[in-house]
Amino acid sequence: MADAESAKWYVVHTYSGYENKVKADIEKTIENRKLQDQILEVSVPVEESIEVKNGVQKAVTRKLFPGYVLLNMIMNDATWYVVRNTRGVTGFVGPGSKPVPLSDDEMKYLGINKETIVIDAEVGDMVEVTAGAWEGTVGSIKAINPSKQTITIDVEIFGRATSVEIAFADIKKL
Repeated sequence: MADAESAKWYVVHTYSGYENKVKADIEKTIENRKLQDQILEVSVPVEESIEVKNGVQKAVTRKLFPGYVLLNMIMNDATWYVVRNTRGVTGFVGPGSKPVPLSDDEMKYLGINKETIVIDAEVGDMVEVTAGAWEGTVGSIKAINPSKQTITIDVEIFGRATSVEIAFADIKKL
């Protein structure tokens, strides 16, 4: 059994409009062939947006990369064969026939491997902003949002306290 540390992200090219079908087919094959420890995740990145048509707002889901599916897998002959022979897949992205995994920088840019920062602070603690528009500002933490990796502090603008969100990476505890 291989460890998840050797798994890398690969990009697979599909027929346009077949991304979700390819994802479902690969997931079904993973289950049938018991490859859960080799193909860890199949992803079709999407973004939610709001469109306004004829004055009516409508929530829309758009594929970030139409025609592509991302796979977190351990590359070997079995996994290559399963993915390559899935209906709708035209091939792996990479020069020639050899699939090339995404680099760390590419994964960070795509939002796949976000670094999680843990802060040792609580609501009411004083912090100083170390970067961005509010650099040098000192404030008291009003709220902490671990999923967005932000805190909310009050800053004074034109004599009034205004709440602003600051990234965990841009603060230091006093």
